[in-house]
Amino acid sequence: MNTTLAIAGIVIKELYRRKDFYVLFVLTALITVLMGSVTLFHDTHIVRYLKEMCLLLIWICSLVIAITTTARQLPMERESRTIFPLLAKPVTRTQVVLGKFLGCWLACAVTLVVFYLFFGIAAMSKEHHWPLTNYFQALTLHWIMLGIVVAMALLGSLVFSATSSNVTISFVAVTFILLLGRHLDKVAMQIPQPASGALQALFFTIPHLEFFDLRDLVIHDWPPVRWLVCLKAVAYAAAYAAFFLGAACLLFRRKAIN
Repeated sequence: MNTTLAIAGIVIKELYRRKDFYVLFVLTALITVLMGSVTLFHDTHIVRYLKEMCLLLIWICSLVIAITTTARQLPMERESRTIFPLLAKPVTRTQVVLGKFLGCWLACAVTLVVFYLFFGIAAMSKEHHWPLTNYFQALTLHWIMLGIVVAMALLGSLVFSATSSNVTISFVAVTFILLLGRHLDKVAMQIPQPASGALQALFFTIPHLEFFDLRDLVIHDWPPVRWLVCLKAVAYAAAYAAFFLGAACLLFRRKAIN
């Protein structure tokens, strides 16, 4: 466990030495501040557009950070040949995979806290109230969702030879799931077999990341989600993340490093 945590700590330090997070945060802040300074129809109480745009930017930025950071971990270790002295120590390949996953996931957590804190301050300056329960649920389920994405990207780094291919395919897959995944069963009912069966199988196989999207809850100030539902979503995400991590550990144990 100590070895896994040590590897995770190195990943977190590596992320905040790079400029990705700072550039995306400054860009999000600038766009949000500029939009917040606009008064639509001379009504100073219109804030939903500001909250919607800011949350969309936070989701996009978090996915960029999660996928790009995770996708380059193992390839970068191989290219710089630092993987050899790492495995020469009493460190197993499973510990390396788990450490990389934990480091990227915890780095995403710190990133989300910063982003949501800025979002809360920006929204509170307009609304003068702060629904902490809604924000906590939105942040937590967002982070849980990123655990699936990080595990997927880590597995992709062992399947695809080039980091750019992994990043591109991961982005396409996540975007497809978020935008179209929930509609696959409806499309399947309107087309003949065997395409209908294939779409139905795909619908029940893919991880439905949209389950973790609580942006509307925050934007429209709806009542919080029941905690039992949140726990079920956490268990759902844990099952998919465990599957992707198990596959990554199996592939890494069998993969020739050189």
